Amino acid sequence: MNLRRFAPFSLSFAFVTACAIAADPPKLPSIPAEPTAKKKELLFSDDFERTELNKAGEKAWAIVVPTFSLENGTLKGMQMRFDAPAANGKPAVKGHQAVLGNDIPTKDSVIEFRFRLGTAQSVTAEYDDRKFNGSHYGHLCMARIAADKIILVDQKGLAVARPEGATGEPPTPAGRKNVTFPLSLDTESWHTFMLETVGDTMRATIDGKPVAFLQSPGIAHPTKSKVEFGCMGQGGFFDDLKIWNAEPSAVK
Repeated sequence: MNLRRFAPFSLSFAFVTACAIAADPPKLPSIPAEPTAKKKELLFSDDFERTELNKAGEKAWAIVVPTFSLENGTLKGMQMRFDAPAANGKPAVKGHQAVLGNDIPTKDSVIEFRFRLGTAQSVTAEYDDRKFNGSHYGHLCMARIAADKIILVDQKGLAVARPEGATGEPPTPAGRKNVTFPLSLDTESWHTFMLETVGDTMRATIDGKPVAFLQSPGIAHPTKSKVEFGCMGQGGFFDDLKIWNAEPSAVK
């Protein structure tokens, strides 16, 4: 048998196989089956059962990017800032999800709320430290929930890996700084979301089921002074929001 005539085929097969292996996405981290955080004292809660967003004697919400309103005992997000080119002497506008926040200092914590995506593309929960200037606007870490995926992000770690204003290809950060897990959510149903942030880890559950996990150094930032919630698109809803101080659970 003349093996030479099979050589090109063998090389081509080997090349295609190597490319297929190289194209495989990185393996997702395993999600702890048990909680990583143990709830301590309740720091904040809001059921939105009123007509005005803020009232005297209560910790005030601040709308960071318009806009949010109360509707039938729920918090409704409506993105109002969308991409627009410069025109008629006015500068270009960069789109941004609607964001509101509250000053609730934490280090380790648990956030829980009910949400309904409705006609919005996603809703988010985020930690910031406005006194930290190593990332844009002091952003530290975030969870973004869409109908088909949930993304956990170490925003501080990404900012260190690629300083604001840098050009060219970003450097490869040491360790994973974000992770995307698939979801399949009914956008018209209410779901319960919980985000545990302890040490350098974030663990998320939806309707009691573990759905995402990220371990990354920036998450361990010790002064998470502000909590923010966002809505990309129009018509996403939040309700029954609670935030606890927390400590690492005995189960890892």
